[in-house]
Amino acid sequence: MRSLVTGGAGFIGSTLVDALLARGDEVTIVDNLSTGRRQNIEAALGNGARLVELDIRDRPELEAAVGDARPQVIFHLAAQIDVRVSVADAAFDASINIGGTANVLDAVRAGAVPRLVFASTGGAIYGEGEGRELPLGEHAELAPFSPYGQSKQAAELYLSLYHRLYGLSSVCLRLGNVYGPRQDPLGEAGVIAIFCGLLREGGRPTVFGDGLQTRDYIFVEDVVAAMIAAADSDVTGPVNVGTGIETDVLALARALGELAGTPFEAEFAPPRTGEVQAITIDPARAAAELGWHPRTSLADGLRITLDSLS
Repeated sequence: MRSLVTGGAGFIGSTLVDALLARGDEVTIVDNLSTGRRQNIEAALGNGARLVELDIRDRPELEAAVGDARPQVIFHLAAQIDVRVSVADAAFDASINIGGTANVLDAVRAGAVPRLVFASTGGAIYGEGEGRELPLGEHAELAPFSPYGQSKQAAELYLSLYHRLYGLSSVCLRLGNVYGPRQDPLGEAGVIAIFCGLLREGGRPTVFGDGLQTRDYIFVEDVVAAMIAAADSDVTGPVNVGTGIETDVLALARALGELAGTPFEAEFAPPRTGEVQAITIDPARAAAELGWHPRTSLADGLRITLDSLS
């Protein structure tokens, strides 16, 4: 199988690249290395992957890269993922997450690529879950609470449009809060990566708001398994990739402190704009139509993530 991964030098993308190489794929990585890291893909490049360094906002270069690689599937992970950045500069966020995705879709058309797997968001696209029946399924109302969530919703609508207009085969994976090795604790990281980095440095975690806000934490290798299953299927539309389990921030801090055998007391700060209080997503469709189930418990995933920083 010939596969192309946009954002393939990132945390999730590089983990996906390794899994694709392990199953024998010919892999092309597309990344501008603005947030992706070359060290994430050094082993992959040594194992035969090819890196094309470009920005997905550059349509001619992207179409040329796809035409040269002739992929049978594109995994589109390149994105602006920081909620804070999206709030501060919504136009920048949209230029990548909407404009860049439109360019990917046009490259898929131009290259006659049979299948597109899009990494969307379950944590931000549904909006505030407090007061709603959780976990949320794919038919729940979409009410994004940040420009990031809004741009991902717009990108999903573009995939749906291209399916109607051109018959493009695609699937949108609405990911929970992904964590695991390679997530940069100093970059656009989720709370688990940040907390692990602070724990290893002897720091204290900063908790925004009351610390009782909940998320659906999903281990990166489970996400990669869902992406590969989606690529190999003909399932279309949105599919939640999560655990259906709510975990609050204070519980994360306690669990990490227990794993490390050291006190890890939180410092509190005011809540941040654009962040929801409660969310978790229902993975029933992924189980029924992709045969996918999360296999890594939060306790095991936290241990693996913490050990990776040793």
